[in-house]
Amino acid sequence: MGTGHSIDTPIRVAHFGISSVISIVDDLLLERIREHYSKKHGLPFERIQRYAEDGRARRITAYLNMVKELVHRNMEAVKQLPFFQSNDKAKYFEMLPDTSPLKREYFELQTMPAGSERHAKEHLLTEQMRPGSIDVNIMVKLDKINFTKSGVMLSDEFSDAKAALRGYANSLLESCIVFSAGINQSLFSYIAKFGDFYRNEMGEIRKKIILKVSDFRSALIQGKLMARKGLEVHEFRIESGLNCGGHAFASDGHLLPALLKEFKEKREQLHKEFQPMVLRFYESMGWTYPVKGLEDRPLMTVQGGIGTHGEARRMHEQFGVDRTGWASPFLLVPEATCVDDATRELLRKSKEEDLYVSDNSPLGVPFNNIRGTGSQLWTKMRQGTDTPGSPCPKGFLVSNTEFTQKPICLAATEYQKPKYEQIAAMDVSEEEKAALRAKIEIKECLCEHLGNGALIALGVVPESKSPQSICPGPNIAWFDRIYTLREMVDHIYGRCPSLVPPERPHMFAKEIVMYVDYLERLITRSGRTPKELAYLREFKENLEFGMSYCLELAAGGAYEDEHLASIPSCVEQQRERLRRMSLLIEDPVMPEHAEA
Repeated sequence: MGTGHSIDTPIRVAHFGISSVISIVDDLLLERIREHYSKKHGLPFERIQRYAEDGRARRITAYLNMVKELVHRNMEAVKQLPFFQSNDKAKYFEMLPDTSPLKREYFELQTMPAGSERHAKEHLLTEQMRPGSIDVNIMVKLDKINFTKSGVMLSDEFSDAKAALRGYANSLLESCIVFSAGINQSLFSYIAKFGDFYRNEMGEIRKKIILKVSDFRSALIQGKLMARKGLEVHEFRIESGLNCGGHAFASDGHLLPALLKEFKEKREQLHKEFQPMVLRFYESMGWTYPVKGLEDRPLMTVQGGIGTHGEARRMHEQFGVDRTGWASPFLLVPEATCVDDATRELLRKSKEEDLYVSDNSPLGVPFNNIRGTGSQLWTKMRQGTDTPGSPCPKGFLVSNTEFTQKPICLAATEYQKPKYEQIAAMDVSEEEKAALRAKIEIKECLCEHLGNGALIALGVVPESKSPQSICPGPNIAWFDRIYTLREMVDHIYGRCPSLVPPERPHMFAKEIVMYVDYLERLITRSGRTPKELAYLREFKENLEFGMSYCLELAAGGAYEDEHLASIPSCVEQQRERLRRMSLLIEDPVMPEHAEA
């Protein structure tokens, strides 16, 4: 979703029992949104200045506490509504999954005659209404060291990721924090400083840990790091490496269905490995481990490209996952996400060819993108001027020290201007210079531009001065209009005609194509070293294994609204591509036609 598009989603939908995730990477954006909502709802607001002591953590805490307060207000307002009317209270119950016991009780209420028994039932149902969870996300590798306004380096506890974690830990939320984008052992150790991540006397954990993982090995490694400190993983969130929104952390050719199969087969191993470590930690601290926790198991969830109820059913019934995550389609649901009109229209009209894995991110990590964003147009307009790139007002993605001692961003004017000058002075052909410039020109200021859409949508900034970036998953190409919240929820639960056309390829077929495309890109950019060639062969072998497993799945019965028949033809086409790529991997010299 990026930094801005789900920034106020809990305020919009939590009172319908829907959980969502807020990115807390950009504390400066959170502060601006806090000011907007504080004024709108008459809440006290005192700005926390950029360089205030522990300002980043304090801004995050203040924002999350405000969201909690507004969600509470919204929930109480819905609870006060009467039954037997078409209102948000009815919407709350009617949008619940059909398997929900609470929904069954609600429909029982509809058949009851007026009287004391029905009144008691109304009270009971109202008391059971709960808001969705206000979860947060940290990209753990975004952990730069910070400085005071006068340039003095701050200590490690004020680094970006640790300050963000502290901001969440100090908030009033009882929810989950999602750690994504790898392992940060220093950050994981820092979690142990906060008691809310451990079980209290009642056996409850007020702040739960979710790890976004790319494979089983990663889940095992990260889970052990946590367990040694007595920390329990509430949920392992398995995500397709490429068929997702945002930054794309490609696996080594392991396709999602093969990963899910391994998780299903080894799931109990996680609990058996972790629980003894957790118990030893509690014992070493002189704490009593509550009996309630002994039977708990980590949840398994999956996200990345799910587009139909049938695909979601396969996740639950074939692979035993507890929940499925849907994100990109909700970008076309104004009730749920904070997207400016121009960008939402760009998404609505998008076709498969408009959505691609780009090199736009200054992090050097593949980034799911859509052609024609305001950010791309703005970035292109500045090429060839005296100020290429961006002013870099926030600096969350700094990493390069080629021209400076302090890291700067590849999208920043401070980096791009001297880089252009360096390229101009090189003794290489104009064609080579153009290729080098192209690698620079594509970088966008994601720190600022991923938040601008939300600010425009809320009327905080004008569209004309605020370039917008967005990072949808490719799945959104098959959703082609603006939807109501109820429409999208009913689509997810299979309670209405599918919102996507029957010819939409299965999510597994789409992922296969994306991974073969990615392998082709790796081959094209390869330096042909023995190490690189070995990796390319391993990547291809993993892909082949995953495709064979997809064929096994396709040989079985399809769920309703699941285009399982699209998989065999896809595998046949992509295996032919792999066959041609094998020649490039095995040949000692890269053929001319394969050069970039």
